[in-house]
Amino acid sequence: MDDKDKTQRAGENPQTDAPPPKGAQELCTQEKDGKTGADFAREGCAQPPKQEREGRAEVLSVADKEPQLRYRNKREAAKGGVLGFFIGLAIIVPGVSGSTVAILFRLYEKLLYAIGNILKKFTACLRFLLPIGAGAVIGFVLGFFAVRWLLDVSPFTVIALFAGLMLGAYPAVLDEVRGGKKSFPDVFLFCVGLLVPLAASLFSTFGQEGARALEGLAWYHYILFFALGFVVAVTQIVPGLSATAVLMMAGYFKPLMDSVSAGYWSENPAVFAVYFCLGIGFLLGLVLVSKGMTKLFEKHRKRAFFCICGLSLGSILTMFFNPEVYAVYTAWADGAPFALDLCIGVLLFAAGAALSTLFVRVERKKKGMLSR
Repeated sequence: MDDKDKTQRAGENPQTDAPPPKGAQELCTQEKDGKTGADFAREGCAQPPKQEREGRAEVLSVADKEPQLRYRNKREAAKGGVLGFFIGLAIIVPGVSGSTVAILFRLYEKLLYAIGNILKKFTACLRFLLPIGAGAVIGFVLGFFAVRWLLDVSPFTVIALFAGLMLGAYPAVLDEVRGGKKSFPDVFLFCVGLLVPLAASLFSTFGQEGARALEGLAWYHYILFFALGFVVAVTQIVPGLSATAVLMMAGYFKPLMDSVSAGYWSENPAVFAVYFCLGIGFLLGLVLVSKGMTKLFEKHRKRAFFCICGLSLGSILTMFFNPEVYAVYTAWADGAPFALDLCIGVLLFAAGAALSTLFVRVERKKKGMLSR
């Protein structure tokens, strides 16, 4: 056997005393990611140490779980702005869920990751959240002034429009649990999710004694406002929960809305301490709950979405049964004219449902999910 054959056999056997040339060893080392022990043996390369292999595998695994936060084009950034708009609006309009819109736009898990890791990866997360934050500010301001005014004028028709939009977007939430057999825990979680907003709506409608005051507060009230801000943050992260319903149950929705005026601020400057506690609790809740939801999806994604499906459906139902709409029904029962409002509401409901259903079909087609 000549020297050439011996060299080839040495390269094929990693146990041989004749290792491959140094240059070849370095080349193999540079390209070793994703290779098995058999691959190294065939190439005559020494495998990296076990600790190094495990560390590299862990890095790759973490990288696979990290979503791409960069918007690919202006259209995606615009979607982020629209998502933020509904998040801001959700604080004002009962039953509107910004998280449901995030699922429709397929930005929900990116949103969770960006909020939960804002301190760890500040620049990337901030770039992703900027359009959403800008939309949220616009949605809140527009909702506070324009939508609240429309709700005072004709609450049933306005809520019917938003209910139609939410109902038309609901199939996008159901897409997350399609396929496979449904187990008893899945059905149970769906039912629990369905009952939570319904119970909250019933309590806010019949169990609340009335609005609370923001004047003459004791020290422990500020702790309660901090906790209330945290709970409101949960409603913005978990689809199907309503910030408006939570504030109504606590008895602070109308007082907080009425407090936003220069005259009130001059008479009761202590209300800024209330805003501060609400804001700190809200920000802390956003970060912690987003981290928790991200970890939950890593381990129990499908079952979590069964609960979310129930929450989302229950939230849509509660849009037609909450303190504001119940007052409308009571006025109708007492003889107030309702035919025009009812007809316009039905038309707006149908238009909203058709519009968002069309959007869902477009998004499905883009992702190859449209059934043929």
